[in-house]
Amino acid sequence: MAASTNRPTNRKIVLASHVTGLVGPEHFRIEEQPAGEPGEGQVLIETDYLSIDAFIRTSLNDTEGFHQKVSVGTPVIALGVGRVIETNAPGLAVGDVVTGPLGAQTHPLLPAAMLQKVDPAVPPSAWLGVLGLTTGVTAYFGIREVAQVKPGETVLVSGAAGAVGSMACQLAKIAGARVIGIAGGAAKVAYLTDTLGIDAGIDYKGEDVAARLKELAPDGIDVFFDNVGGDILTIAIDNIRERGRVVICGAISQYNDQKNVQGPSSYLKLAERYARMEGFTVLHFTAQFPEAYASLGQWLAEGKLKMAEQVEHGIDSFPAALRNLFTGGNVGKMLVKP
Repeated sequence: MAASTNRPTNRKIVLASHVTGLVGPEHFRIEEQPAGEPGEGQVLIETDYLSIDAFIRTSLNDTEGFHQKVSVGTPVIALGVGRVIETNAPGLAVGDVVTGPLGAQTHPLLPAAMLQKVDPAVPPSAWLGVLGLTTGVTAYFGIREVAQVKPGETVLVSGAAGAVGSMACQLAKIAGARVIGIAGGAAKVAYLTDTLGIDAGIDYKGEDVAARLKELAPDGIDVFFDNVGGDILTIAIDNIRERGRVVICGAISQYNDQKNVQGPSSYLKLAERYARMEGFTVLHFTAQFPEAYASLGQWLAEGKLKMAEQVEHGIDSFPAALRNLFTGGNVGKMLVKP
């Protein structure tokens, strides 16, 4: 075991109360305590980055949902990347870079079995972005396995300037599709077209989405990759083509009130047009993770994939960063660097 005589202080974001509606700083508190000593099979990690993901919000409700519920008084769930600073586990040495469910804390003590050792030559934040389980890997399987995008098809992506959405747009382009992204604000639409090379964008804050989609895709769309839900999902289904596919990756517009989720009123179009709507999570494809990492890593090295990052500094910034994700304040990947 590699010992430490001066263990650091672990600062963590703890849930103070379950959340109803929009998440805010009042739902959390910061606790501090000396970092623990690794027991058998455990490692102590210094967190480099934490991933701010929409699924975190679903874990903060007072009822059980799809994701694990966070109990009041315990650290908030979050994926992260960091370096091993103390180890009592074979296969992991001091200095190794690891990623996994670190939680919203600066110095987590975790079983090595929960962690994945990653290539230290890759920038740490990339393991939460382009190569991130909830970001690039999720988009990879949504586009390639669920949507099965083909060359020449028209793909519509909602939440397109966000982390998963921007990856889905780029992966659809790599597959040979024509891609239309929906985002909030002219600056985000410009990011999609000018930086990511997406064919067209729709500003849902400043344009009539239904009318604009009719202009950009008068013959309809083959694939809708949905991260938002709500009215935009209804519009997309109304424009789905024969044998089209609607992929439900997320529904961020619905997460603040999951007891009253609004479904699409246009769903009968699926039957009329012999189309399908299918949901998924990345955990349905665990056996294919090596394939995803290999492909995404190659495209990243070749410059075919880009990911804007918004980095907030200090573990104290975690609650505001999470709220920002639900108020449309970010482009690309939202991260916290403790």
